[in-house]
Amino acid sequence: MNRSARSLTSLAILLAATFSLSAQTPQQSGTLSIAGHSGQIPLIHIDGKSYVNVESLARLTQGSLSFQTNQIILALPGSPAQSAAKTPTPGFSTGFLKAAIEVMTEIREWRIAIVNAVQTNNPVEEVWVSPFSRATRTKLALASTAIETDADRSAFQLVTNGFNNMQQLSDNYLQRRKNLQFTPTDSLNNDPLDQKILRCAQGLAALAVDNQFKNVPSCH
Repeated sequence: MNRSARSLTSLAILLAATFSLSAQTPQQSGTLSIAGHSGQIPLIHIDGKSYVNVESLARLTQGSLSFQTNQIILALPGSPAQSAAKTPTPGFSTGFLKAAIEVMTEIREWRIAIVNAVQTNNPVEEVWVSPFSRATRTKLALASTAIETDADRSAFQLVTNGFNNMQQLSDNYLQRRKNLQFTPTDSLNNDPLDQKILRCAQGLAALAVDNQFKNVPSCH
């Protein structure tokens, strides 16, 4: 910390003393200016000493204040305290992680329903596929509102891609039904899109366990 910063820190510590001074009547006795900062703040003269308002000092220096029990902490620009305060929260926020898991759960149930229909030689029908799509879209919208961190934001795009891939798979089998196209019961075994959806889900699950964002190529 440079000399100017040390002086300001000392001044901030002295400010607490103004709360215990009651014998003297405060009187404004000039203003305080700080080199490199535009603006001025009033000086209050009490018992032969000059004081300033701590909130005004923080605004003038573009610093930040925090309060811990009976302690006031002034973090100046470039100080470790302020840098720490501006550092983005790493990993995923609890709200987003919960919402993203719910999206992937809906996708899993959607896929299982299609797999069961194909493997049992039953048609994939719009009447029961559409509710899966709508429910997943709703969960995805909730996940978007829960974004707080950079990791949340990056992961949300991957989750969205996972949804889009699942929608495409669902549409493919709906179209086969509309075209009265025969669908072998083992057709999903060699379906590249279905394999991609599975790998994406596994990759996203790993991110949730590690609580750290990494790119998942299969989710693109």
